Amino acid sequence: MLHLTINAENRKLKGSVIWIACFLIPIIPAVMGSFNYWMNQRLLTGEWYSLWSQLTLFYALFFYSPLVALYCSYLWRLEHLEHNWNVLMTLPVPVRDIFLGKLYVIIKVTLITQLWLFLLFCLCGKLVGFQGLPPVTILLWTLRGTAAALAIGAFQLLLSMCIRSFAIPIGLALVGSIIGFLLSNFSKSLSYAFPYALMLLGMNSNSYEDRMTDQLVPFLTSTLTFFLLFCGIGILILKKRDVKA
Repeated sequence: MLHLTINAENRKLKGSVIWIACFLIPIIPAVMGSFNYWMNQRLLTGEWYSLWSQLTLFYALFFYSPLVALYCSYLWRLEHLEHNWNVLMTLPVPVRDIFLGKLYVIIKVTLITQLWLFLLFCLCGKLVGFQGLPPVTILLWTLRGTAAALAIGAFQLLLSMCIRSFAIPIGLALVGSIIGFLLSNFSKSLSYAFPYALMLLGMNSNSYEDRMTDQLVPFLTSTLTFFLLFCGIGILILKKRDVKA
């Protein structure tokens, strides 16, 4: 049944505004980060690493989590309109598959967003005059940051399921990103206890050197724990809900 729900959620993506957000919004932090690097080249001497620090300073702080939240709100929007929730709850499909099917699509779109961001990063590097290709380490940071979307995506999907408003979960994601940024710069140990900080740590946001050296196991453990926790809560709530009169 899971593949049927995934196919149904994939059909929602055809011609949807999600793709506009996926490809247009990352351009904003790419331009902002490149401009900031260009204006401070005398201080930022690490070339590709310096550009990455500036790009992710804006992207991870203001755009990444809200983008994931936007994807989640969009996928729940139809169910929250009129009596579509009743249709959802009467389908002959396990509620577990409904939640996981949506989450699968969220992670897929997030991965595409992240790879597009990396491509923009490469293009911006060429535009500012870098030679060669960026270090493969930065691609690994991009994928590591994508892994953190497992935790954020599950949590935001849970919020969007429970909150009928389209915008409120996105606003909460922005607040979470700011708090995560403060935590990741204040205490690494506390960062592992906050899902939004995991994304910042995973992408090595605003840093030249890998801040997670020898910390991959705690990072993955925390990410998996949050993922399972939020998925479990979301599926449990769906099982408890009923049709609405």
